[in-house]
Amino acid sequence: MNKPFISAAVFALSLGIMAPTLAEDIRLTGSGASFPFPIYSSWFKDFSKQTKGVTVDYQAKGSGAGIQDFINNTVDFAASDAAMKDEEIAKVKQGVVLLPMTAGEIVLPYNLSGVKELKLPRDVYVDIFMGKIEKWNDPKIAAANSGVKLPDEKITVVARSDSSGTTFVFTGHLSALSPEFKETVGHGTTVQWPKSFVKSPKNDGVTATIKQTPGAIGYIEYAYAIATKQPMAILENKAGKFVSPGDEAGKAALASAEFPTTPLPGSDTPDLRVWVSDPSGEQSYPIATFTWMLFYKDQDDNKAKVLRDLVEYGLTKGQAMAPKMGYIPLPDNVVEKVRAAAALIQ
Repeated sequence: MNKPFISAAVFALSLGIMAPTLAEDIRLTGSGASFPFPIYSSWFKDFSKQTKGVTVDYQAKGSGAGIQDFINNTVDFAASDAAMKDEEIAKVKQGVVLLPMTAGEIVLPYNLSGVKELKLPRDVYVDIFMGKIEKWNDPKIAAANSGVKLPDEKITVVARSDSSGTTFVFTGHLSALSPEFKETVGHGTTVQWPKSFVKSPKNDGVTATIKQTPGAIGYIEYAYAIATKQPMAILENKAGKFVSPGDEAGKAALASAEFPTTPLPGSDTPDLRVWVSDPSGEQSYPIATFTWMLFYKDQDDNKAKVLRDLVEYGLTKGQAMAPKMGYIPLPDNVVEKVRAAAALIQ
């Protein structure tokens, strides 16, 4: 819990002293995606430390909750792995500036004693997340893992219980691979997972559940798997190659992203929403995405300047932190698009 503070001006007045005019202390609050929480929390802590009189607080509630807070005007900014839908943007009277601020990969961590390497073909991991493949020694899994002793054990699938941008991106990928998955489970921030699946909130909740459950598999952001040293499945990509997650494989996946050429609906603000649901290229890891920060276009003057500075921090010092924390630095052309759009926060 944050401790209450007294500004220099208020303290001086309490002593009967006329203090010089000072800029008002600014507290920025944000909420939303847990996918980028590890890197955002580092950014906000360092930015607050370097920027006198400014505090940035962020709660990782999940993308859906962050968007709702943003629409309800209970935060100064939000974050979402699903960006925002047109109908959600239309509800924000101040206008919306959507900025991709970092990027990452969604990985499939598993808990199988003695299995250090696990390859999952495209059709196999789709079937696991449809509940069709229920045992770890299923012939389809065994065929891709010659020489690996797979247990005769039930697969426990762990999915998100909350409205999640990670779920949006992951189910978008699975839907691109399988029309049946799209029809039966769906694509969205919440979907109709099989009833047998275990549910946990946020990326850290899913991570902890997998780690505590022998025979489990789930989907989380790469940084959480790195932080908890969980093994991750090697996935078959569109080119038929088995690729492990990592910085270079993530960059290769995002290289084909093409941003819209038209602005956001009813606005002159650039539309920086783009997804790569099934990337091509032999080196591409198959599940990678940008993640967005959401800002009001029309802002309090003092806060607008600080928010623009916060974005610039993320585009410079922030990007330098990305690789060591398990995120993908933004390509230079994307940095320039973000910088230009951030100038519209006024």
